[in-house]
Amino acid sequence: MADFGGEIETFRSEVRDWLEANFPKALAHDTATQLAKLNAKPETAEAKAWRLALGAKGWGAPHWPKDVGGGGLNKAQIAVLNEEMAKIGARNPIGGMGIAFFGPTLLEYGSDALKKEHFPGIVNGDVWWCQGYSEPGAGSDLASLQTFAEDKGDHYLVNGSKIWTSGAQNADRCYCLVRTDKSKKHEGISFLLIDMKAPGVEVRPILLINGTSPFCETFFTNVKVPKDQLFGPLNGGWTVAKRLMQFERSSIAGSLGGGNIGQTVAMPTIPDAAKANIGVDAEGRLDDADLRRRITEHLMENQAFQLTMKRAADDARASNGPSNTAAIMKYAGAKIAMERNELMVEAFGHQGLGWGGDGFSEQELASMRTMLRSKANSIEGGTSEINLNIVAKRVLGLPDPK
Repeated sequence: MADFGGEIETFRSEVRDWLEANFPKALAHDTATQLAKLNAKPETAEAKAWRLALGAKGWGAPHWPKDVGGGGLNKAQIAVLNEEMAKIGARNPIGGMGIAFFGPTLLEYGSDALKKEHFPGIVNGDVWWCQGYSEPGAGSDLASLQTFAEDKGDHYLVNGSKIWTSGAQNADRCYCLVRTDKSKKHEGISFLLIDMKAPGVEVRPILLINGTSPFCETFFTNVKVPKDQLFGPLNGGWTVAKRLMQFERSSIAGSLGGGNIGQTVAMPTIPDAAKANIGVDAEGRLDDADLRRRITEHLMENQAFQLTMKRAADDARASNGPSNTAAIMKYAGAKIAMERNELMVEAFGHQGLGWGGDGFSEQELASMRTMLRSKANSIEGGTSEINLNIVAKRVLGLPDPK
């Protein structure tokens, strides 16, 4: 990156020295294997030491203000931090919904008391959050949700259920949409912060087609939630929820374009996998002209998407967060991710169709399971159809069909 003075290089030296002193060498190499180690349960000693050190420095959330535990870094400093971490193969272990979705919303809508209570656990990675939005009868029409929070004086008593609660089985807290007024639809919804260890909370993981269970059913039976855990105004939760979903769609879009959600196996590039399994012609090109064309088109589309995401991120920083245009980025990211995973399976040939057994490599098995998992990309964070509706109505201003 360009350097227009010595200040940024002084910061670079600080970053290098700090990383040398604090990044465990056992976690080196920026691969999916390292990510699996960082996410392992129980947490390894090296992973915990790295997480706590990064959190204490504020660099787990480098873009957040220092007064909430962030790094308070500017754009140029964040770029340097990312560059130096990449050089030594270091990943940021502090993430999840607390960092990506709830934290930015807490910055905008949270009271001083809620910020003081919840930011420390988010910035050091001690507390993991899940999202209580969708219900069995309230998916695309989320505002029809029926989980009810009854006012009991000093607390709310919550009864109902949520579905597709990502990571609920490992979460400590849940930011949850509940109904507090049954006489109104959107204006009767509030936003509560619920302790997932509270009596009456039950979580049941849902087995997906790829053999994993990242999503869950969550049941609330007479769950007591203190009144001070109301986030935003009473019956004003819909406004908060919409803002959070802009952060969610923007974050998911970035994840979909740059990699694969849930992947824990280091994978080759699609061209490398295809050449290794299908072969090359006399000129060293992939020996399948049609597949070569489709891979090239995908790589071009993904590169354009990555550049657009960077521009959108710059615009979001300049305008205090993402806008409704995040919906189209999430739609495009889901489409690109599904295409990528289908191409990867095809690149492995018949070996990409395996489900288990000694006849398949770890990468070959991962290609099929990741492809199946990616089908959910067009559903999570708002379905592709809903995202297109948002773009049509709120971005392009098109009228409702008659």
